[in-house]
Amino acid sequence: MFGLTGEKLLILGLIAVFVLGPDRLPHYAAQLAKFIKSMKAMAEGAKTQLSSELGEELDWKKLDPRQYDPRRIIREALAEDVTPKPNATALNQPKVTVQTLQKGERAPFDPEAT
Repeated sequence: MFGLTGEKLLILGLIAVFVLGPDRLPHYAAQLAKFIKSMKAMAEGAKTQLSSELGEELDWKKLDPRQYDPRRIIREALAEDVTPKPNATALNQPKVTVQTLQKGERAPFDPEAT
């Protein structure tokens, strides 16, 4: 969580006690707690809205970015069969012939195409 360890949080708490003083600290702590609760509620609302708009049950563990492993993805991509499958639309199209130019011959140029 943002690289904060227990010791750093304790030091931040002590600094807050000295800077804010014991009179204002409970008020600011309550405001912080209310802010965190509102952020949690907003995240849950976004989660339920996304689930309702997609219309299906989501596996949130699959969408967790911590599950991303580039080595596994590359390994799976390299292990896949790369033979092309016949495409039905490609079978119905005519073959394209390629003309090669003779030595010294200029390529056709269409001034309106540019």
